[in-house]
Amino acid sequence: MYSEWAQDEICIEELEVFAHHGVYPEETRDGQLFYVNAVLRMDVGAAGREDALEKTVNYGTVCRFITAWMQEHTCLLLEAVAERLAEAVLLEYRAAAAVELEIRKPHAPIRLPFGCVSVKVRRQWHRAYVAVGSNLGNREAYISDAVRALKEHPLIEVRKVSDMINTKAYGGVEQEDFLNGALEVETLLGPWELLEALHEIENKAGRERTVRWGPRTLDLDILFYDRTCIETEDLVIPHPDMENREFVLRPMVQIAPYLRHPLRGRTVSELLGRLEEGEGNLHKTINEQI
Repeated sequence: MYSEWAQDEICIEELEVFAHHGVYPEETRDGQLFYVNAVLRMDVGAAGREDALEKTVNYGTVCRFITAWMQEHTCLLLEAVAERLAEAVLLEYRAAAAVELEIRKPHAPIRLPFGCVSVKVRRQWHRAYVAVGSNLGNREAYISDAVRALKEHPLIEVRKVSDMINTKAYGGVEQEDFLNGALEVETLLGPWELLEALHEIENKAGRERTVRWGPRTLDLDILFYDRTCIETEDLVIPHPDMENREFVLRPMVQIAPYLRHPLRGRTVSELLGRLEEGEGNLHKTINEQI
């Protein structure tokens, strides 16, 4: 489970596993010894206070899970073993917010004196917020299908879905009204991997990227990804200009009112309040001029 506060650790050192991983045929045929170091990051406070096994992760079952996984799968690269095993551990033990794995290979076929080679990875659950919108065809069906596709993705868990609101199109292009909402998800995907997954769902809905701010069957945008700030040509997080978009802020307030914008320093509730206040002042000024 995602938690930026999970600082406790359950550690497993030098778990010995005989398995069949390697680039050379004799490695996958004959097998060899591997050693696994694993650190599961999670909150063990309740288990410690109550002395209750059900409040934590049983390190014995984790050892058996790692052993079985490594013996049931075959990979060419240590990188693949570490990546796939980390993913499997986090999916199996949802109490863990993050896992650090080191896969050690002391008998690697290197014709030089060496102690050991290893690959170490750290993977964790991330919390992301996704805006969803549609203004072509059966808007409800497109959005419903998108939510279902996200729920069916093996590395994404949909935690909250806002109500959908009807809004005027943003950006000055004449078109039909939008149906907009927001989702909270937990995912093992990185930000670009999540973006790719969203694009795949959009493409299946027949999304065409022809006119900026134009009509679309389905629009899925990453609003926040943890507290990450990214600014590249193909991905900007937090999503730019959201503080001026009521159709983004209003659904977000419903599912995460106290989420703080890492750049603006204000919660989404505060951003919506300032936007509404600004619109009110604008209307007042116009009326005074009239």
